[in-house]
Amino acid sequence: MKAVFQRVASAEVRSEGRATGRIGPGAVILLGIGRTDTEADAAKLADKVAKLRVFDDAEGKMNLPISAVPGGKFIVVSQFTLHGNAAKGNRPSYLDAAPPEQAEPLYERFVACLRDMGFVVETGVFRTAMQVELVNDGPVTLLLDTDEWK
Repeated sequence: MKAVFQRVASAEVRSEGRATGRIGPGAVILLGIGRTDTEADAAKLADKVAKLRVFDDAEGKMNLPISAVPGGKFIVVSQFTLHGNAAKGNRPSYLDAAPPEQAEPLYERFVACLRDMGFVVETGVFRTAMQVELVNDGPVTLLLDTDEWK
């Protein structure tokens, strides 16, 4: 499972012309599900993003998790293109991305894990074209890959 974690001052995701998620301070997670990903990967990644200490403390150091941010929330957006391979040619291959029937339940599991931890989680709409607008705070952007943790 791959994720792009972006610390944001604010963000909004839209699908089919309407806002489906909007947050103030928090994080946008672009989530890519691979063919070999499991529910355990979803839980592990959710735990990681919940505990990442990338928010500023009183001294301005990145030392706090999102739970310490007043009103801190997540927006999670499915992003199969994170599994794109552009090593050959100019058109990426998406063979490593999970098919939608496999990916959607794992996406929902990831979101449920964060909600079970008490977080407010806004989402896009799975399998639709979406527009994500955000104000990256810092900027702080991290690439996460559960395959690297095995």
